[in-house]
Amino acid sequence: MKFADGFWLNQRGYEVNYANQAFEIEPCENGFLVVATPFVVYNRAMMLGSANLEIAYTSTQENCVKVSIAHHKGCADHGPHFPLNEGSYKPEVTITDKEAVLVTGDTKLVVSKETWSFQFYYKDKRLTGGAWRSTGVIFESAFRQQARLAIQSDDTFWSYPADPSRTYIREQFDTTVGEYFYGFGEKFTPFVKNGANVEIWNADGGTCSDQSYKSIPFFVSSRGYGVFVNSTDKVSYEVCSDTVSKVSMTVPGESMEYFVFGGENIGDALAGYTTLTGKPALPPAFSFGLWLTTSFTTTYDEETITSFIDGMAERDIPLQVFHFDCFWMKGFEWCNFEWDKTQFPDPPAMLERLHKDKNLHTCVWINPYIGQRSKLFDEGVAGGYFIMKENGDVFQCDEWQPGMAIVDFTNPAACEWYASKLRALCEMGVDTFKTDFGERIPTRGIKYFDGSDPIKMHNFYTYLYNQCVFNVLKEYYGENKACLFARSATAGGQQFPVHWGGDCSGNYNSMAEVVRGCLSLCISGFGYTSHDMAGFEATATPDIYKRWAAFGMFSSHSRLHGNQSYRVPWLFDEESCDVLRFFAKLKGKLMPYIWAQAIKTHTVGVPVMRAMVIDFADDPSCLTLDRQYMFGDNILVAPILNEDGIAQYYVPEGKWTDIITGKVYEGGKWYTHKCSYFEIPALAKPNSIIAYGDFGSDVEYDYLNNAVFTIYELEDGKTATAPIYDTEANKVFELTATRSGNIIECSYTDTDKAFTVKIANTDKEVKVNPSCGGKVIIEL
Repeated sequence: MKFADGFWLNQRGYEVNYANQAFEIEPCENGFLVVATPFVVYNRAMMLGSANLEIAYTSTQENCVKVSIAHHKGCADHGPHFPLNEGSYKPEVTITDKEAVLVTGDTKLVVSKETWSFQFYYKDKRLTGGAWRSTGVIFESAFRQQARLAIQSDDTFWSYPADPSRTYIREQFDTTVGEYFYGFGEKFTPFVKNGANVEIWNADGGTCSDQSYKSIPFFVSSRGYGVFVNSTDKVSYEVCSDTVSKVSMTVPGESMEYFVFGGENIGDALAGYTTLTGKPALPPAFSFGLWLTTSFTTTYDEETITSFIDGMAERDIPLQVFHFDCFWMKGFEWCNFEWDKTQFPDPPAMLERLHKDKNLHTCVWINPYIGQRSKLFDEGVAGGYFIMKENGDVFQCDEWQPGMAIVDFTNPAACEWYASKLRALCEMGVDTFKTDFGERIPTRGIKYFDGSDPIKMHNFYTYLYNQCVFNVLKEYYGENKACLFARSATAGGQQFPVHWGGDCSGNYNSMAEVVRGCLSLCISGFGYTSHDMAGFEATATPDIYKRWAAFGMFSSHSRLHGNQSYRVPWLFDEESCDVLRFFAKLKGKLMPYIWAQAIKTHTVGVPVMRAMVIDFADDPSCLTLDRQYMFGDNILVAPILNEDGIAQYYVPEGKWTDIITGKVYEGGKWYTHKCSYFEIPALAKPNSIIAYGDFGSDVEYDYLNNAVFTIYELEDGKTATAPIYDTEANKVFELTATRSGNIIECSYTDTDKAFTVKIANTDKEVKVNPSCGGKVIIEL
C-alpha cells in the first residue's frame, strides 16, 4: 500500500505520523514497552494531542522477537487469530539511559532512547531495523475514504471489501545494498520480490496472474532473517517500491503485531517461523509416489478409470494413487459426498478392488460448498451449518454450483457434520481428499457462528477448512498417515499437507510459473508441494508432457491431472510412456533419500524443494535463481523449460555429479547443454551420500534392504551421513563416511540387512552383509 508521493510528500488524503522519540521505556513481561511520540517532547505543552504509539518488544521463543504496536487499544477484537505456539523462553533485558536491549538466543534488539531507532542483530551482524520514517500510524481523509468506498461498491463478494477503516499501522525496515526478499506465499510472479507490491489476499486466479491461492504474511531476506505479520487481514507490503531502500508492512486498523526471526541463514528463519506457526506434518510414504486422476470435465466411469490403471500397469509405469475428480458426484450436487451410481454402481467394491487387486490408494475431490441441489443443503440450513447473511438468510451464490452455500467452520457442530460425511467415505475405503477451493469467501453483509470479523476470516477460512478435513484423516488413519491435496492456504496451513499449485496451462511459460510458485511457497514455510504435470488447462504437446514428467517426478509430490483431456501418457505418444516410466522408477529408487528429507522437513521445517538461496546465500549467483532448486539437501535439479531441450543452470562450488548421466560438473560455473527426454540435470552435491533403494513398483518398501549408498566427491577431512527410516518414520539405520587421505571409513549402525557402498566416479564398491553394526574401509 503506497502512501508516499516521492521523497518529500505524502499522497493527498493521507496524514502520516512517524514515531520520532522513545519517550518512555519500561520493563514488561518478557521484554520492554516503549511509548513512542511523533515528535521529540521538549516540554509539558507537547504532551497534548499527539498520536502516540505503545510498542511492546518481547520474546517467548529463542531467536524470535515479537513486536506489538498499538495506537488505540480499545478496539473490539472479534478474531480470527492464527494459532501460535508461543513458548516460555525468557529473554535477557537491559534498560539504560541510552538504550534498551533485548537478547534472545543469538538475536539482539536495540532500541535507542536518543533518537528513534530499532535495530536487529544476529551474532552482532546487523540484520535489519528502522530509524527515521519507519514506525507510524496513518490516517486517511474522509474524502479519500468515500471515493475508495464508491469505487469498491461493485466488486465481487470475495474481493477485499469496502472497509470503512481510515486508520493504518505501518512498519518500515531499512534494507542493505544487495539484499533480496522472498516468500509471501505461493506467488507466480518473479521469485525475487524486490520492487513489488504484495497484497496478502487469497484469490482464485490461476498461475498466470499476480493473485495467489496461498497468501502468507511472511517473508525472508537473503541476509538470513524472516518477518511474520500476525494478522489474518489484508497485509500490504511494499518491497523496495514505495521507498526503494525500505520494506514496508501495512495493516488496516489500530494495531499491528509482527515477529522477527534471527538466524545464520534462511533455513534458520524457516525453522523459527515453523516453530511458531507449526511444523509441516509428515505425509504418508505412499503419497510420494505417482498420482493419476480422471481429469476434471472429461467423461469417466469405472470402466474408464480401470482402463487407465490397467494401461499404466501394462506399460510398467508405477502408480500409487488414483484420484477421482469432481464428477465422482453428480453434477449440480457438489458436494453431497455420494458417488454417482450411474457411473460408479458399487463404490465399496470398486475401492476394494483398487486397494487389493491394484495395490492403489484412492483420493476424491471435495470442497467446502454445498450446492442447492445437494440433499445436504436442507440439512445444513436446518442445522445452521452455513455462513449466514446479517439478516438471518443463508449466504448463497451461483459462482460455482447453483445456489451454493458455504460451510461455516467456526461452528463446531458444522465441523462435526461435515467431518461425519468424510468419515463415511474413509470407512468405504477412500484414503485421502483433494480439498479444492476455499479462496472465494464472502467479506461483507455476512456473519459467522463465532462472531469472527468477515474481512479477517477471508484469508483464514482455508485454515479451518483444511484443518477439519486433515483431522478426519489423522483420527481415522493415524499420525503421519493423513494427506490432503489442498489448493488454498494461509499461515500455519503447512501443518495440513500436501498443497498443489492450482490451475496452470500446458505450455513452458506456465511450467516456469509453477516452478516459481513452488519455490515461493516452500520459502514461506511449506514443506511439500506439487502441481498438475503437463498443465491443467489445454493439452500439452508430447514434448512438454515429457519435460514436465521429469520435473514432476523431481517434486516432493507428483500428480498427472488435467481439465478437458486425460493425462495418461499413451495419449501423447509412446515415448511419453517410456519417459514417465523412467522418472517414476528413478523417484522410487530415491525414496530412501526422499523419505529421510521429508522427515527432516517435518522435524526442522526446511522444505524438500528449496530455492538455491536457502542453502547457498553466500554465493551471489544463487540469490536470484528461480529456474532450478535443491531437491532435499543433496540434489540440484534444473527443469528444462524450452522446446529446444536446452538446460541452463548454475552449479555452486565443488564437484557435482549428475545422478542420471554420471557426468561431473566443476562448480562456480554456468552450464548450457542439450538434454534428451531421459535427462534432467539432477546433480549430487559434493560431500554427500545418496541412498538408492531396491524399488519394485510400490514406493512403500524396505528402504534399507539391498540399498546402494553412493558417496559423492567426499573431500579429505570431510564427513557425510545418510539416515534410513522405515515407512513408519522410525530411524532404523545410519551410514557415516569420513575421508582421511585416500581412505574412506564407513561406519554403520546395527542391522542385518544387506547393502552396498559405492564411491561415485570410481570403480570402488563394497557389498556388506552385516549381522550388527560395523565399519567398511575403502581405499581410493
